[in-house]
Formats: sequence, structure tokens, C-alpha cells
Amino acid sequence: MKLSSIIQPEELVILGKNDFILFDVSAGSKSRYDEQHLNGAFYLDLNNDLAAIKDFAIGGRHPLPPFEHFAQLLGKYGVTKDMHIIVYDDKNGANAAARFWWMLKSIGHKKVQVLNGGYTAAIKAGFAVNAEVPSAKPSESDQFTEWQLPLAEIDEVEVAANSDNHAIIDVRDANRFAGLTEPIDLIAGHIPNAINIPFTENLDTNGAFLAPEILKEKYSKVLTDYKIENVIVHCGSGVTACHTLLAIDYAGLEIPKLYVGSWSEWSRNNKKMILA
Repeated sequence: MKLSSIIQPEELVILGKNDFILFDVSAGSKSRYDEQHLNGAFYLDLNNDLAAIKDFAIGGRHPLPPFEHFAQLLGKYGVTKDMHIIVYDDKNGANAAARFWWMLKSIGHKKVQVLNGGYTAAIKAGFAVNAEVPSAKPSESDQFTEWQLPLAEIDEVEVAANSDNHAIIDVRDANRFAGLTEPIDLIAGHIPNAINIPFTENLDTNGAFLAPEILKEKYSKVLTDYKIENVIVHCGSGVTACHTLLAIDYAGLEIPKLYVGSWSEWSRNNKKMILA
């Protein structure tokens, strides 16, 4: 039976401490981690560990790191192919937790889950916290060989932007998609032919993921109209797009392509844009 991509806080609480490895990937929250984090959690930084940031016009604000660098990172923390990995952040899995989940799934790791509701939900459920940094036992870093989940590069997105046979899902909020505001990138707007399904719609009013059957009904309406290889998901920098890919996988549907460069790359390359 396939392991669910989401684990509930109550399930985490009853797991044996040696049954899993826990990662806190709350972006920009290293100081909070240093003061308090879930017991036994290692900290990963979005900018330094899960991305290789250079020129935003080439790969966007959070391009994937070289595969070998990611494999070495996993080896540093003793991650092996058969290990059960649980990931959380302090933004309902909407930030780096979903990105790290996608990266692990993409190298072929089978036993990886995102904590539903994240850091706050775990504390509410009674999971212990402290400030101790656990000791890692390094492992071989050559267990993984390549990215396996589908990716779309900017040229393929440009084809999709002019094709009735492709779907481009933009998961940013409605105002950013409409070009009414842009708090991060240089230009406000969206890619032609894109449809807006904000990633926040994957969550209920408490910040937990909607039930799989609800998510399945929601995304089936889009995914059934196109071949899965013609569906591309993006956001601003290839991070929150992974939240929607996580929701799609949680719903039991096939994972579409991720456009890592996203709007941050597209808007810096003189591509056609729909502005406000």
C-alpha cells in the first residue's frame, strides 16, 4: 500500500523515536529553530540547502541545486533509501516542506511525508519540543542518481503558453496572478494560457490539507482534460508550486510537471505576459 504523502500530527506523536528522521525546513526561521523545534528535528535552509541561487533570470529565485549536491546533503544527515522521512515547516507545509518533499520524491525516495498543519499542529497534538540539535550519522551519498519527477523548462512553458493542448496552473494568489500586486518580482502579471488555482485553496480554515477526496474532485476537473505530460504547475519561484503537487499526490492523482523557474524566471526573460 502506498504511503500517504501527508501524516497527521496525532500519527506522528505515536511513532517510535527511532522509526523516522525529522526535518524542520521552515524558511527564514533558523532563529526559532535554535530556540525551539520538534524533538529530534534537523534544520534545512531553503536558500542554501534546497536551492542554488544565482541569476534569477536563469532558473528563477529558487532553482534546484545540482543533483550531486542534494545527494551529498542527504548523505550528511544519514538519509538512506529505506528511511522514513517526515518534513514540516511553520507555514502549513506551504513553503519549504513541500519543496523538500518534492525533491525527495523526485530522487525516488518512497517513504517521505509532510506533517499536516506543520509545527504548530504538532505542538498542539502534544509532540515534544526542545532546543537540542541532534547528531547526524552520515551515510553514503551515491544511493540516488537523478531527478525522476517531470520538470518543465522555460522553452516548454513557452510552447504551452501558445497551445490549447496544454494546461499551465499558476498557484500564486489571485491578486498576483491578475497583475494587481507583485511583492517580490519585478513585473506583475501571469503567463499566457495559465489558469489560477491558489495553493491556499488546498487548505481548510485551520490550515490543514483538505481531505484527499475533496482535493481529487478539485484537481480532476483540470487534469482529466489534458494529458498529464502537458500539465505544468508553477508559482513565483518553484517553491509553493510544490504545495499543489503535494496536494495532487495526496489526492491520489499523477504528479504533473514542475516549472521551477516559475514567474521569477519568466518575467525576466522578455516573454509574453498578461498584465493588469
